[in-house]
Amino acid sequence: MILSSFWMASPSRPNYVLVSDIIRAPSLSSRRIKDLSWFVDSNIIPCHSFPSLLKMAQQQPQRKNQTLHCRASLHSNDTLPRKDEAPVRGVSEKIIGVLGGGQLGRMLCQAASKLSIKIAILDPLVNCPASSLAYYHMVGNFDDSTTVQEFAKRCEVLTVEIEHVDVATLEILEQQGIDCQPRASTIRIIQDKYLQKVHFSQHGIPLPEFMQINDLEGAKKAGDIFCYPLMIKSKRLAYDGRGNAVAKSAEELSSAISALGGFERGLYVEKWAPFVKELSVVVARGRDNSMACYPVVETIHKENICHIVKAPANVSWEIKKLATDVAYKAVGSLEGAGIFAVELFLTEDGQILLNEVAPRPHNSGHYTIESCKTSQFEQHLRAVLGLPLGDPSMITPAAIMYNILGEDEGEPGFYLAHQLMQRALSISGAFVHWYDKPDMRRQRKMGHITIVGRSISVVENLLSSVLDEVSEKPAVEHRVGIIMGSDSDFPVMRDAAKVLDTFGVSYEIKIVSAHRTPDWMFSYASSAQERGIQIIIAGAGGAAHLPGMVASLTPLPVIGVPVRASALDGLDSLLSIVQAQDSFNHTLPSGITFFLRTA
Repeated sequence: MILSSFWMASPSRPNYVLVSDIIRAPSLSSRRIKDLSWFVDSNIIPCHSFPSLLKMAQQQPQRKNQTLHCRASLHSNDTLPRKDEAPVRGVSEKIIGVLGGGQLGRMLCQAASKLSIKIAILDPLVNCPASSLAYYHMVGNFDDSTTVQEFAKRCEVLTVEIEHVDVATLEILEQQGIDCQPRASTIRIIQDKYLQKVHFSQHGIPLPEFMQINDLEGAKKAGDIFCYPLMIKSKRLAYDGRGNAVAKSAEELSSAISALGGFERGLYVEKWAPFVKELSVVVARGRDNSMACYPVVETIHKENICHIVKAPANVSWEIKKLATDVAYKAVGSLEGAGIFAVELFLTEDGQILLNEVAPRPHNSGHYTIESCKTSQFEQHLRAVLGLPLGDPSMITPAAIMYNILGEDEGEPGFYLAHQLMQRALSISGAFVHWYDKPDMRRQRKMGHITIVGRSISVVENLLSSVLDEVSEKPAVEHRVGIIMGSDSDFPVMRDAAKVLDTFGVSYEIKIVSAHRTPDWMFSYASSAQERGIQIIIAGAGGAAHLPGMVASLTPLPVIGVPVRASALDGLDSLLSIVQAQDSFNHTLPSGITFFLRTA
């Protein structure tokens, strides 16, 4: 007989029913006996079965997880674990209540387990991703006032993994002294995207131009002001591409507005932002208003859903500084503790514009689990509990995150996802996260893959090998890299290629400039050994920096080739190579050799 199989919906019975862990061993408390007597009184179990039921209960193994069914009643309930009854032996004695039990809640539970912090979740799905990992799971809607208030009684701190909650209830709870992090005022601002724009505009944060529209005439007026294409957005319940529509002309306004559900949904428009990259900055804010900023990352979207995240972003130091400053200013204008993800546009003219802010862990921060000293999920727990913020810096030179999105419905979609994960598991430096969602749908976030490595180019290549379904033919692995700062150096450097051709040695030829493309030079040199390169032949042209700079970034032997220039007959190149040998000898096993070409 399994007690968890019974569920009664009579108003005369208790508000909550334990679906698991109704009975604990080795002995039953008076509260547990009351639970059993309730089952008997309700005629679910005959009275004559009570003695044997007690014996069975005492033999039940103890289980940590509890799932609570909520019927959103105002009746009190004394049969459930309350915050003053649950023994906690971890870093904090507080139970954290999370509104929502999706993949973000799941990863919060995983981070909490390392610190033995108890996480309670409120989610309407019995088998939501976080359910199997949470300390207990109350089954109920997180946008229902009565349910949220009952849930809050069993928590010390209340936080969110989704911002679309009943904010009015959070405000009531705060008035009652319940600790909500971030604050209800922040959730109210963030969950209405138009209100969010107004708030950040008032705080001097750069944004695309925007205006509210209430009818078709207002939309046409916005088109006249901002020109086309015009971005039309829903004020609320807009995420993962939902709630956005583009009108390329005035004739498309009606269809775009209808696609969003009409003006009764609450709409506003934004001037089209011609961005070259989408960036994101995750910022942690402590209860003492201290802040810690994660590296600036680039996000790549597919059908308006985050598809790939590259960390760190391949942008200049000035752009990173500007993006970080905007993120700090945006988060500083809000109230409460936790993780905030600030999504940004990098425009063609080098401006940083704020797109939107999420008051919770974010897809653009998943890479932090493997690539940073403190993951965004642990950081969120630290922040809401008032613990010291952790170090957000990266412990790997580069990382790339790939969202596993549903490619098909049902079993075919599961098959494709599992094939992808199997390929990823064969890659060194790849980490697979599966969210354990019961149903597969197209474009649904089912998991993610993070790959870490020595450079962005390395992790990009590794991800390409994971995504390449036709990988029967192995890629050619070059043993020698021939590089030069300009194609004008090729007449000299091609002699090296001829010699290698004679001996059948595979090689690659690249234009890599130490002063024009320093980021590319850094990426090439630091990833060469991992890509199978065994030696690098570098031409020293007019600037003469390339061999020495490359040698400082790789343990591989570097052969410097002085290229004769119009001035000094190549002597400056030769001296640069010879002098660099002493300069970098402390970092290189074999130093720099040089090849003197006489012609």
